[in-house]
Amino acid sequence: MSNAMNENACEFERLNRLETSSLAALRQAVSHCARPAMLFSAGKDSCVMLHLARKAFAPNIPTFPLLHVDTTWEFPETHPFRDRMAESAGMALIVQVNRDGARRRVGPFTHGAKEHTRLMKSAALTEALDTYGFDAVMDGARGDEKRLRGRSGVGTAGSQTPTELQARGNPAPERFFPLADWTEMDVWRYIEREGIEIPDLYFAAPRWVVERNGMLIVRVDERMPLEQGEEPQLRSVRFRSLGCWPLTGAVESRANDIPAIVRELRQAGTLERQGRAEDLGKGSAGNAQGDYF
Repeated sequence: MSNAMNENACEFERLNRLETSSLAALRQAVSHCARPAMLFSAGKDSCVMLHLARKAFAPNIPTFPLLHVDTTWEFPETHPFRDRMAESAGMALIVQVNRDGARRRVGPFTHGAKEHTRLMKSAALTEALDTYGFDAVMDGARGDEKRLRGRSGVGTAGSQTPTELQARGNPAPERFFPLADWTEMDVWRYIEREGIEIPDLYFAAPRWVVERNGMLIVRVDERMPLEQGEEPQLRSVRFRSLGCWPLTGAVESRANDIPAIVRELRQAGTLERQGRAEDLGKGSAGNAQGDYF
């Protein structure tokens, strides 16, 4: 057997093992919990997790809802894609927004990346858990991501309690991580093998970006004030991960299909979320204190 054929066979077997483990984790979450929910950001990992959920409970429709924490700073493409995926799956969709934060116009440019993320993501998720009484949350975080590695009890099924819920004496929701053993490359290989639909933002295209502090930011609207000397430039870019648009840096790329993305990743030598401001521990995209992501 040639090296290429052997490599393909090993890869196919690895994806089969990962799929089997993830299906078991999803079934465990549903069988052990009365009211689970699946986080769905409409990113590639969420799309893989949704695909796995549909497989896990086929031919039936999963009985749990999809939960999207909407920070009001999503890419414009996110909402229609999210709604279409939920409708296609036949699953209920819950959209949670921190209404008080939205009313106060909390954002990364006025409050900084850390405070924006705390209020519009973490606090909104806690509100959803409190409001709907979910006793389990299926989270698409992967084992090669900092946000999962930093948690205790990391595994296919691990428990994580939001501080606000603990403070009010509410029971801790169980946290399940069906993709805990997956890597970014595994996700892309599985998307390719299964033909999973993902947002076009992951593929290279000419986009208007502003270069700031080493990051390429797609300036979606006027909420991003331009600094002196800044001018949007048209570049061929794509995204390796998706989040709030002011906090998500694009990468220069010509990869407009999955095989090209896989080739690019093998040569990249950088972590996926190095383009995410909240993971870099930087401030806002240019606030009154002069902080930058």
